[in-house]
Amino acid sequence: MNTAPTVAPPRRLRADAARNQQRILEAGARLFAERGLEVTLDDVAEAAQVGVGTVYRRFANKRELIAEVLERNVNAMAEAVEQAYRNPDPWASVVEIFEWVCEHTAANRGFGEVLFELPDANERFESMRDRIRPAMEMLIGRALQAGELRDGVTATDFFALVNMIEAMGTLVRSVRPDAWRRYVPMLLDSIRADGRPRLPLTVPALTDDEVRAAKAACFAARKR
Repeated sequence: MNTAPTVAPPRRLRADAARNQQRILEAGARLFAERGLEVTLDDVAEAAQVGVGTVYRRFANKRELIAEVLERNVNAMAEAVEQAYRNPDPWASVVEIFEWVCEHTAANRGFGEVLFELPDANERFESMRDRIRPAMEMLIGRALQAGELRDGVTATDFFALVNMIEAMGTLVRSVRPDAWRRYVPMLLDSIRADGRPRLPLTVPALTDDEVRAAKAACFAARKR
């Protein structure tokens, strides 16, 4: 006779509870992107148009909500890397994933903050990074083999370049939110093999007044 205890399957959320959870996640993702980590669960409840108690029933604290939102972001990035690798053109696949990642970091104030400020992020998302890393390394390796990238370029170089774009996005967000796009082709051209065609600069440079305004806005934000 089998006396092993049986494990009950996880309870499915009621339809209204599932809808509320989705609204909370969407509101949290939007607020973290726009305002960073200073938002509160009360702010999220207001944006999601649900009661504060509803938020706290789903997430015991802001840390839990941050972790859930970050997990979705990392999963989306993994899918984007895999999609880019399916592009048969080695250089186009590099451009595709770099532009995707820059788009989702320069426009998302909270994403970088979460990665650096969530203490257990490294352990929690190691398995997802393991999903991203092989596809990214194959994508870069293929471009190197095709002679599209400078010798020595690695996946960690992409991490550094994306952080440069994210920093520029933070600087110009209050002045010209799309100005960071001008620097994407510049950075991509810096890692492309010599003699290959260069990407066009489709976004105008910042004016002197915009640079001054951006620096003033960043200084004011640091003082708050």
